[in-house]
Amino acid sequence: MRRKPCVVAVFFLYVTVAPASEYRALWNDEVNSAIDRRIEQCRKADWSGGGFPVGAEVAVEQISHDFQFGAQMFYFGQLGSDERNAIYKSTFTNLFNAATIPLYWDKMEPQEGCIRYSAGPRDTEAFWNAVADISVADKQMVFTEFRRPAPDMLLEFCEANGISPHGHVMIYPPYGPAWVTNGVDETGLAARYERRIRQLGEHYGARMSQWDVVNESVNRSCKVGGPVDDKICWGRPWLSVPDDYTFRCYKWAESAFPDGVKMAINDSWRGIYVPFIKSLVERGAKIDVVGIQMHIFGADDVRKIAAGEPCIANGTSWAPADQIDMLSKLDTLKRPIHVSEITIPGIDDSEAGQETQARLVRDNYRLWFSWPTVYRITWWNLVDYMFAKEYLASGLYTHDMRRKKAWFALDNLINREWRTRLSTKVDGNGRIAFRGFRGRYRISWTDADGNSISKIVHVK
Repeated sequence: MRRKPCVVAVFFLYVTVAPASEYRALWNDEVNSAIDRRIEQCRKADWSGGGFPVGAEVAVEQISHDFQFGAQMFYFGQLGSDERNAIYKSTFTNLFNAATIPLYWDKMEPQEGCIRYSAGPRDTEAFWNAVADISVADKQMVFTEFRRPAPDMLLEFCEANGISPHGHVMIYPPYGPAWVTNGVDETGLAARYERRIRQLGEHYGARMSQWDVVNESVNRSCKVGGPVDDKICWGRPWLSVPDDYTFRCYKWAESAFPDGVKMAINDSWRGIYVPFIKSLVERGAKIDVVGIQMHIFGADDVRKIAAGEPCIANGTSWAPADQIDMLSKLDTLKRPIHVSEITIPGIDDSEAGQETQARLVRDNYRLWFSWPTVYRITWWNLVDYMFAKEYLASGLYTHDMRRKKAWFALDNLINREWRTRLSTKVDGNGRIAFRGFRGRYRISWTDADGNSISKIVHVK
């Protein structure tokens, strides 16, 4: 028992103290001052209005953000107890206002023609509470529904709670059903892809306001000056995909969904990403949003990043100057940016690991929030150790749903630093004026008879 504090102390010194000078040299006063200036300029707006009682003291309280902060909803109702599930749901009502809904084809249509939109018996909390003792790895093997709750159920939750939904994803070949490529030639395969997209358009229409059309289709072996194609991903050729499938999927989606639905592309950073997107847009693909993934998939990469050492994690440098360069290059596409999938683990789930994770969360969210063309930020796995392929302490909650330091770091930013609350006095013309973060506000005062009065305004 006496050893443990000693080991933790040494680890804490290595992770949070020793690397701080090099890390802070990257995130220096100049960088942070520029972030603060951009936040003030890009995320706030002035508001003025009349019709208030002259001389009254009014309270101005922001009640919602226009900016979209979110996470994926892959564990909805699956945490093993009613209490844990309630904590999970509260993340999307008390912290986030946006959610990514899983619509992976292999789990939505495991058998051709049997499409799983609505909740079934394995989408109830009672079912998942009853199998709480089964390991994460075994759940992935046994249950089609694990990490893939019924999408209509999630969309209904979003609609009931004012949460902005994002569909992920129409076409993603590694997560296509086995039957899709069976017994068809290239023409037949393309027809199945098109049918899938049109079915989603028919079912959802405008209810899902934005979608990832094709996920991770960039040929990462391409050079910036070389050919741009989508036949190779993750360093291996697909066994079978339709020719030019990325472009064709966007054209099918454009005709299958209402005009107002935003179509996104989603991948991690590679030098080929911008020319790849540009080539699609120039040919007429409807790409409204550019998604950029920010994943750290290993403890060694976390150590390097926290130490201020050069590190490329999943194709991306996390140094602030390099991120600004990346975002500037994405801006040449003249599209809004969705920071679409974030994995920032602790080195482990110790106190020191949590401190490191929280520090990286705070600094990087401030940078992303400050960037003028970023409009949405999506955390990926909300709960530690809930996906065997990313078996990391990468959640905002521990495995037993305790809030981590990273959760408090985000809560402090979203609900305190970036939420405007003030009081002001009505001038002689019955008007007030203030500057605040963009969103909806409640303005409250007491009239001459002692009645509490309020009205809602939108600062935008």
